[in-house]
Amino acid sequence: MDNNRQDRELQTREEFQRPDSWKPASLLPEFTKVPGWAYRWIRTSLLNDADNLNVSSKMREGWEPVKIADHPEMKIMVDQNSRFKDGVEIGGLLLCKIPEEFVAQRKAYYENKSKQQADAVDNSFMKQNDPRMPLFAESKATTSFGKGK
Repeated sequence: MDNNRQDRELQTREEFQRPDSWKPASLLPEFTKVPGWAYRWIRTSLLNDADNLNVSSKMREGWEPVKIADHPEMKIMVDQNSRFKDGVEIGGLLLCKIPEEFVAQRKAYYENKSKQQADAVDNSFMKQNDPRMPLFAESKATTSFGKGK
């Protein structure tokens, strides 16, 4: 027997890694996110027509354009003919930010709205309920076994 052999548990092999495959670039570039802020791309134009209604409604919600000075890594990609000179606009989309607390408040508001609507539908449906002929009846399943001889 060969005494120079190593135990199999002690042997290691080089780990094989597949080479990364090519992927098309994303349409919108990545940027460094600042903690405490939520980011969103807001449509400023559609088919080369300005979408002022969409931009103004988002601004009223609290979204504010991200300044190019805050994200210098985006400077080379910004549209030169943008209406928002200090902002980050790419392909008709403007990068905007809002405090994360506002996003949480907005989410809670719409969850409450949704719950109120569901409750109103349930109440309207159950208002038509009659105990003699219920619209909604919970059934109870029972299982019985026969007696063997």
